Formats: sequence, C-alpha cells, structure tokens
Amino acid sequence: MIWEVLGSVLLGLGLSWAAAHRLSHRLPAQRTVFTAGPVGAVFGAYVTHMALGAGHVLATLVGALLVSAVLLSLLIRPASRRRLHHGAMQS
Repeated sequence: MIWEVLGSVLLGLGLSWAAAHRLSHRLPAQRTVFTAGPVGAVFGAYVTHMALGAGHVLATLVGALLVSAVLLSLLIRPASRRRLHHGAMQS
C-alpha cells in the first residue's frame, strides 16, 4: 500500500507540473495546482484500492492518475472572455 501512495503522489506531482507548465495562464496559483494534483491522486488511489482490493497496483495507479486529472481539470478557467456570442445579441 505504501508504494501505491508514493507512486500516486509522484504521479499527481508530475501531472500538476505538466498542467502548470502547459496551462499556467488558465490555472489558479501554482500552490493550488501543486496541492490539488497529489491530493486528487491519493484520493483516487484510495478509492481504487478499496474497490479492487490488494494486488492491483497498476490499476490503482491508473485510478490515481484519472482522479488527479479530473481534479486538475476543474481548476482550469475559460481561455478568454473577450469573444461574445454575437448570434444571441442580434434580433
């Protein structure tokens, strides 16, 4: 179980780093991003481990990666508010 937790934290940190590197203009503060990634990964590992049981390390890490990605995707802000939908404004 300790390897699953350590692996999920590392996956969460790696995913947070990739998100912060590629989408820094659309994410909140890096402190939030680098906290949400590992926390989501540990939660995902816990849920997957409880659902599948012991002995499914790879599946647990995949679950950790997926939950971390979902949590980080919830932090992404819209790209720009400059463009308005002109079709709704025309009468």
